Amino acid sequence: MSRTGTTDDGDELLTRLGALTAQARAQAEMQRSRVELAIALQRGMLPRDLPVARRLHLAVRYTPACQGLNVGGDWYDAFTLGDGRIGLAIGDVQGHNIEAAAFMGQVRAGLRALASVTSEPGEVLARTNDLLLSLGSDLFATCTFMRLDPCAGVLESARAGHLPCVWATADGKSGVTEDEGGPPLGVQPGVPYPVTRYELTTGGVFVLLTDGVVEGPTMRLEEGLDQVTRLAGIAAVAGMDVDALAAAVIKGAERVGHDDDAAVLVVGLDGPDAQP
Repeated sequence: MSRTGTTDDGDELLTRLGALTAQARAQAEMQRSRVELAIALQRGMLPRDLPVARRLHLAVRYTPACQGLNVGGDWYDAFTLGDGRIGLAIGDVQGHNIEAAAFMGQVRAGLRALASVTSEPGEVLARTNDLLLSLGSDLFATCTFMRLDPCAGVLESARAGHLPCVWATADGKSGVTEDEGGPPLGVQPGVPYPVTRYELTTGGVFVLLTDGVVEGPTMRLEEGLDQVTRLAGIAAVAGMDVDALAAAVIKGAERVGHDDDAAVLVVGLDGPDAQP
């Protein structure tokens, strides 16, 4: 009995398996390169340094999503405005791919540029919204922008579809902000963004965050915000360093049950006699 046919079939099968393996490796390598590129884009567009001002303490934590296609567009920003006050921003771009990461860079750059023209938070978000709509992208972004006067301890905040912030005071009070807010950026033209004024008291903290920290398959948003509120309350009463609080908050992102971007920006204020 001739076995030539069987041998030929086996060789053909091995050839096909080899081709499929090479194709799978090439696709995996391409995806790995895309993820690395997106992460590099994200990290390159985040601020290298945080602003310094008397009484002010800032701390940030950021962990990019890097599993499969989950490469998102979360970002934070903090910079000194022309009048000496501090601009604070945190946001999240729709989508999980390189395009989302690149769009995040456009949003952050546009917001910074417009804040140099007018630092009023509602106006900054309204102009950024118009700018993004003019780009014709299908993507949109949520964002919170704040203007802080460290000397007076006054925070002015506007939200564009983003999560509320968490606050806590040194006398044991804590909660979640309840400002009105407006729609996400890049969705609807000519919409207003109401501004809410807060007082950041001595020893108090404000925590800005993205949904990757507090919401996922194993954690509801309300539960996640409650968790951060408890941490902020403990930190404020105990006089905990803002960097330690930021680390504790980002650690909680491990409990939400998915791989997503997570960003945290903590703002704290010393007493009026504190040294720079």
